[in-house]
Amino acid sequence: MMQTIGSDDMTQPVHIGLVGMGTVGTGVVRVLQNSADHIARQAGRPLIVEHVVVQDPKKPRSVELSDKRLSSDLRNITENPAISVVAVLLGGLEPARTISLELLRSGKDLVTANKALVAEHGPELFQAAREAGRSIAFEAAIGGGIPIVAAVSECLTGNRISSIRGILNGTSNFILTKMEQEGSNYQDVLRLAQSEGYAEADPTMDVDGTDATQKLAILAHLAFGQWVPWASIPRFGLETIDQELLRFADELGWRIRVVADASRGVETLSLRVGPALVRKGTPLAETQGAFNAVSVVGDAVGPLFFHGLGAGQMPTASAVVADIIGTVVGRSAITFQQVGNVENSENVDSNIHGGPSPIFLRLHVADTPGVLADLTGILGGEGISIDSVIQHPAKNGQSGVPLIIMTHCCPAEAVDRAMNALNKNPAVRSPICCLPVITE
Repeated sequence: MMQTIGSDDMTQPVHIGLVGMGTVGTGVVRVLQNSADHIARQAGRPLIVEHVVVQDPKKPRSVELSDKRLSSDLRNITENPAISVVAVLLGGLEPARTISLELLRSGKDLVTANKALVAEHGPELFQAAREAGRSIAFEAAIGGGIPIVAAVSECLTGNRISSIRGILNGTSNFILTKMEQEGSNYQDVLRLAQSEGYAEADPTMDVDGTDATQKLAILAHLAFGQWVPWASIPRFGLETIDQELLRFADELGWRIRVVADASRGVETLSLRVGPALVRKGTPLAETQGAFNAVSVVGDAVGPLFFHGLGAGQMPTASAVVADIIGTVVGRSAITFQQVGNVENSENVDSNIHGGPSPIFLRLHVADTPGVLADLTGILGGEGISIDSVIQHPAKNGQSGVPLIIMTHCCPAEAVDRAMNALNKNPAVRSPICCLPVITE
């Protein structure tokens, strides 16, 4: 049975613990301090930062905390019965996993912004929380300040959700929109993103699709009641996107965005993360810079759209504080009873695929007679119907003539087989770029 914090006395303060006080943790403390009166009204009682565990308590910090409230010893939280809610604001899998389990077993409710932790160890953590009669809230793990977890797991529970689609990584979106607007190449914009704090020194998880894929796995669990191993979801990165691709897409009325896409069929889940063409003027195409955007379609409510800053100190801190308040007033415990129930299907891996869609192909091919007929014949042999073909003149230094092929909707499995054959064709001068086309 979940317990409501302080249900015996609604006048007493609630004592909060934090583990980690980097960028997000500092923002959380700042919000709790600067908006104390407002938060007390929302929570029905004051929230006090009782103790913060950090690696180096002597490190200078931009928020004021007395020395007695800072330490490097987790026991100052686990063995303090006054602390009921703990925000674990560490990145990575360890020691975040071990610390989270220890906190749950010591009777603390958890709030976290660590999407990698939830995506990788969610079933284990949820089970530990249920056994301890505690809850885990993780709004800040997805979409920064966008309240997408609450929307899907609370507000839309009267709906059967058919699809979730969105831009879930602000770093990749910043890079793509800068490339579009300024004509810069990928590496130059990546360095700019790092210098402005949008990308880490090691940006791999952002640019190879891992970050967005982990978020999509969590959203798929919330929307479809199915725990999807994130590593089984097809994912693609930004490395193949260049100015030529952006220019050709623009000429045809499209933009390229890294889209996380999940939809439910009768017996399968279709999930994919990677660059895709989105039509100009649609909400996803017009989502620029470090913003995130998510569309959700429910059978009763229809389509909904959420848009906002997906990362950064204060948007993420906003979501963490909202989860702390939700835990204090008992909302998180109610929601977690549903969210924490994990259905782990043995067959889920084999049922995950990219789903059918039109595709956009960019090829560089030999400028000789019969090549086009040969290549389109390969596509036709897989049942892929062609919508349009555009040939561009070759530029100096190019090893082949640029060829753009747009197809009608086709199954992902047929596309995979066709790409295999096309890439082996001697007329193809460089690896083919194949992107899905989102028509809605």
